Amino acid sequence: MIRLFIATMLGLSSLFASTSAQAADKLTVLLEWFVNPDHAPMVIAQEKGLFAKAGLDVTLMPPADPSVVPRLVAAKQADIGIHYQPNLYRDHEAGLPLVRFGTLVETPLNTVTVLADGPIKSLKDLKGRKVGYSVSGFEDVLLQRMLASEGLSKGDVELINVNFSLSPSLISGAVDATIGGYRNFELTQMKLEGHPGRAFFLEEHGIPVYDELVFVTHRDLVNDARLPRFLSAVEEASIFLTNHPQEAWALFTKAYPNLDDELNRTAFFDTLPRFAKRPFALDTGRYARFGAFMQEEGLIAKAPDVTDIAVELK
Repeated sequence: MIRLFIATMLGLSSLFASTSAQAADKLTVLLEWFVNPDHAPMVIAQEKGLFAKAGLDVTLMPPADPSVVPRLVAAKQADIGIHYQPNLYRDHEAGLPLVRFGTLVETPLNTVTVLADGPIKSLKDLKGRKVGYSVSGFEDVLLQRMLASEGLSKGDVELINVNFSLSPSLISGAVDATIGGYRNFELTQMKLEGHPGRAFFLEEHGIPVYDELVFVTHRDLVNDARLPRFLSAVEEASIFLTNHPQEAWALFTKAYPNLDDELNRTAFFDTLPRFAKRPFALDTGRYARFGAFMQEEGLIAKAPDVTDIAVELK
């Protein structure tokens, strides 16, 4: 009887030790930018204890330099990185061992934006106009394809690099339109400054639909048991955001009170329908189509097999 009691207690001790060890599983997530409403599912998972329930100790790390995020994840300086699907193809071609294993924001956010009360009512009206951009090589290619959908070419507009001063350049009249502004931020920013904007959406003008933000990891970590637990918590948080948006906003601003302003509040609610409700799910057709687009436009030499850059965890 005493032996049975001791064996039972040892078994329970082992179980508790195992649970404790699981709860201590650390996971670092390197963000693509400073914390903002685009990261709401992860913030809510943190605030509601969903990561802890999954046995994870998750650290969300804003980068000192957003451009180095893929290289740091490729060097295993972080377990997970928030990345852009379009950039993943170029990083793969450059030899970085990165793999998409989940989706955060499942629609494009990029837009061509003009002043709502200005002369540009359709993309055709951009002929002879100035268009501001921030990132050469990708945004100008997007613009070229969008213009082509309306019978124009890139030569029909004057491209001006405004760095990251998109909205100010448009509001001041330095340019007639911009490409690169996000539909969930820049439009609200312009409205709050008294200059409402109008957006033309990429996916409605010849650009294949893509995921704006994805979760990537080093290929060596694809089978890491922490990853599906992480995504399960993010999924639960995304459903909570959908069902309880006001409560979610309260949790978000409790965690980051410096973001409790009208711009971030509006962006938060504008982004809700764009979060992936099935972050595990991989649309191989979507990835193949966008890879073909990248190749057609000369952004990459050859579209990779989807399995080389993306996986669906079980």
